[in-house]
Amino acid sequence: MSEETVVDVVSGGTMAPFVFVCEHASHYIPEKYNDLGVSDEARFSHIAWDPGARDITLNLAKAFNAPAVVGCVSRIVYDCNRPPEAPDSIPSRSEAFDIPGNRDLGLDQIADRVVKYYRPFERALIGVLDTHAIKPVLVTIHSFAPVYNGKSRSVQLGVLHDQDARMADSILAQAGSHTEMQVERNQPYGPEDGVTHTLKLHGLSRGLLNVMLEIRSDFIQSASQTDAVSEMLTSLLSDAVGKVHSTLVDERAPG
Repeated sequence: MSEETVVDVVSGGTMAPFVFVCEHASHYIPEKYNDLGVSDEARFSHIAWDPGARDITLNLAKAFNAPAVVGCVSRIVYDCNRPPEAPDSIPSRSEAFDIPGNRDLGLDQIADRVVKYYRPFERALIGVLDTHAIKPVLVTIHSFAPVYNGKSRSVQLGVLHDQDARMADSILAQAGSHTEMQVERNQPYGPEDGVTHTLKLHGLSRGLLNVMLEIRSDFIQSASQTDAVSEMLTSLLSDAVGKVHSTLVDERAPG
């Protein structure tokens, strides 16, 4: 992969009900950063990317003939789900791992990362949303480790939202009809953890229905697992968005 390839835009129909986003799809670190001084264990661990999230995103985009915006650079180079002013947009430590190449960066070095990695991702998503013919639901796809800082996580599918909970509410209400996974609201992270940046900047600001899905990574380790979860989410999202739109129509109907 060339250093210039920092974001991939997957084409889809402009009438699709969804636009999908995967900020943490890759563990690629441009050669000039010398792996940021991290070990191979860290580089290929969850601190560097969201394993399986890219495949889920592409499967969903294909299922709905929807556009997708996919990051091509590791989150430890720059986390595209964080604004430039966030301290963890370029983390110097993540979970149990130090990231020496991100320590004591000067303002010019930080600005260079913002220009090279965050702004292209931001522009790509703005471009997709600007050219969509209808108001889509913005769905961001992530995965999370089953064990974090030595603690096991019982949640298996997290449904995250910020101020607008409509899509999340509908997914949570319909989830039991589609999966036996343990599904929880704003777990294992929530708005207080700064994870809803993309939803706020590109969803709330446009009045779009929006939701972030966090899948526990041990459920999407193999191709067969990934296909099964993708099929389940396709059905769940179809059901949930239909219920939300029906509610909105009912609310707008004259009394």
